Amino acid sequence: MSRPRRGPIDSQRSDALVFFGASGDLAYKEVFPALLGLVQRHRLEVPIIGVARSGWDLDRLRQRARESVEHHLGKGKVDEEAFARLSDLLRYIDGDYADARTFQRLGKALGHAERPLHYLAIPPSMFATVTEGLAAAGCIGAARVVVEKPFGRDLASARELNQILHRHLPEERIFRMDHFLGKEPIQNILYLRFANALLEPIWNARYIRQMQITMAEDFGVGGRGAFYEEAGAIRDVLQNHLLQVLALLAMDAPAVHAPDATRQERSRLIQAIRPLDPSSVVRGQFRGYRDEPGVAPDSAVETYVAARFAIDTWRWAGVPFYIRAGKRLPVTDTEVLIEFRRPPVELFGELIPARSNHLRLHLGPDVRIQIGVRVKVPGDQLVGEDVELEAANYPTGGKPPYERLLGDAMAGVTELFAREDAVEAEWRVVDPVLGTDATPLHEYDPGSWGPDEADQLIGADGPWSEPS
Repeated sequence: MSRPRRGPIDSQRSDALVFFGASGDLAYKEVFPALLGLVQRHRLEVPIIGVARSGWDLDRLRQRARESVEHHLGKGKVDEEAFARLSDLLRYIDGDYADARTFQRLGKALGHAERPLHYLAIPPSMFATVTEGLAAAGCIGAARVVVEKPFGRDLASARELNQILHRHLPEERIFRMDHFLGKEPIQNILYLRFANALLEPIWNARYIRQMQITMAEDFGVGGRGAFYEEAGAIRDVLQNHLLQVLALLAMDAPAVHAPDATRQERSRLIQAIRPLDPSSVVRGQFRGYRDEPGVAPDSAVETYVAARFAIDTWRWAGVPFYIRAGKRLPVTDTEVLIEFRRPPVELFGELIPARSNHLRLHLGPDVRIQIGVRVKVPGDQLVGEDVELEAANYPTGGKPPYERLLGDAMAGVTELFAREDAVEAEWRVVDPVLGTDATPLHEYDPGSWGPDEADQLIGADGPWSEPS
């Protein structure tokens, strides 16, 4: 989506970037390539200070950055001039996050920087420790802080984290990152809805029968079993990524062109989602998950979740929203299906499938927009068939999400970050079904579409739409 140029909350750019977890997996996979992209586009020309507790030095950090961008772009494809500039900007602080001396060294490294951006690419359990350490060392006065999802483990812990951050920072300088919001196809949902007059008049309960969102992954936990044991599918993707997608699909149009208008509408929508009831949730675990390193032999953590949501607004009263997400499914794809109601009278005496009229949005790895309509078959009889018209089909492009989001945070632009009230509302929705004893766990075969109980959940509104 090409966003209108909205004024940021705070127009002063950050004058240093500090990222905690510099030796971690996230830094390797996402942060270093994003930093290189920002340097290439001349959006990052300030000191970049990596902080970790790995016994590294600056040379090792630079080596790690080189390994990361070569893995991301391929050897021989790195912009050497840009990488040299990135390398010159890098600094390194080694130390324990619970040690005050680490933050004292960081304070000296920041020098005259007054508005640093602190990016916490670390486990959520360390957010409070690092925030308090920054405050004690005087490193947080006019700073901005970016925190990665999941923001807490439930509503109570999210509120606690918010309270800790608000001791030292106003809301407009807290950036809760959900990288899904930085993806080009996700932004396109908002653009598609509100840039086209033909959709808005029928985007309501009178014309839409149901919506489905499927986030399928054909891979497993990829050696991150210990992490997944702490998260599970509900905390990992449902509470954050997929509820944000639902908000973009169902929110009202922002009433004003103001910096926080879109976030305000997303938040209002999420607050209208009814908390989940255990009877509206199916949890699954693929066979073989318990053999993964770091996974308990009797693990009851879900690698699959399907849920039925209701939104208590006039626009959406009575419309079911089905969301499912899982690992070791047949494909890797994220898809939205909007099913429109059939005409009130079928004039031609045919038995027509309910899903005859629909809009299908593929959100990655490719971007496709498809419209399902019914057309007459050539001949003397008034007999039709269902066809799907392809309105758009192109590979995912634009800036990578981490580059876009870090660049926005450096500029103080909050639109693509989650607000405090929205995050707490998301946890309020899923809180009743958290915990391995809240709902039964069902096994499913790798390569299948999940447990049979998910088909029972969707019932007469089914079948589930299967991305391809």
